[in-house]
Amino acid sequence: MKKDQLQVLNEELKQHIDAFYKQATPLVYGGGDPDSRIVLIGEAPGKNEVLQGKPFVGQAGKNLDQFIEILGIEKTDLYITNVVKMRPYKINESTGRESNRTPTKKEVGIFSSFLMRELEIIKPSLVVTLGNIALKCITQDENSSIGKMHGEPVMLQFGSEKFNLFPLYHPASIIYKADLKDIYLQDLHKLKAYLKSLNL
Repeated sequence: MKKDQLQVLNEELKQHIDAFYKQATPLVYGGGDPDSRIVLIGEAPGKNEVLQGKPFVGQAGKNLDQFIEILGIEKTDLYITNVVKMRPYKINESTGRESNRTPTKKEVGIFSSFLMRELEIIKPSLVVTLGNIALKCITQDENSSIGKMHGEPVMLQFGSEKFNLFPLYHPASIIYKADLKDIYLQDLHKLKAYLKSLNL
C-alpha cells in the first residue's frame, strides 16, 4: 500500500520537475522500508547516487554504514531519502568538471512539499535529519542550526504528521571537518540511547 503510494508520488514528482526545468532531470528517490518507523533525511544526491539511483552510496554511504553499525540496526529496516532529489552541481570553468554544491533555497522550496507528502505516507515515529539543509526544511525555520540543535531530540509537526526529530551532522561533513567526528560519534551514541527509550 505505502509502496504504491510512494510510486505514484515519485511519478508525479518526476513529471513536475521535468516540466519545471523543461528537460529530463535524473532523480534519486527515497529507498528502504516504507513501513519503517525511522526515516533518515539527507540534503541531496551526489554523482554516485545519481549513477546508482540510490540515496547515500559512495563515501557518504560508507559513513552512513558506520552510523547504522553503531546504532545496531539494519539498513534494510530504515527508510532513507533526501530533501532535494536531483543532484545540485556546479561546473569548474577551467576543467569543465562537475562538482556537488549545496542546494539553493529555491531548489529546497521546489522539493519540500513532496518531502512532506512522502513523510505523510510513511508516518515515521522518528526522523533523523542529516545536516543543515534537512534540518531547516523539516523545522521550516531558516534560523535552525545544526550547530545548536545537533544531538537533542525535539517533538515536531511537519505537514499533518507529528514525530520525534533527532538532528545530526551530515555524515559527509566529517570527511571535510575531522574535528566534527568526535561530536558526530557522541551524537550517534545519544541517538542509540534515544532509540531504546522509544522502543525503536
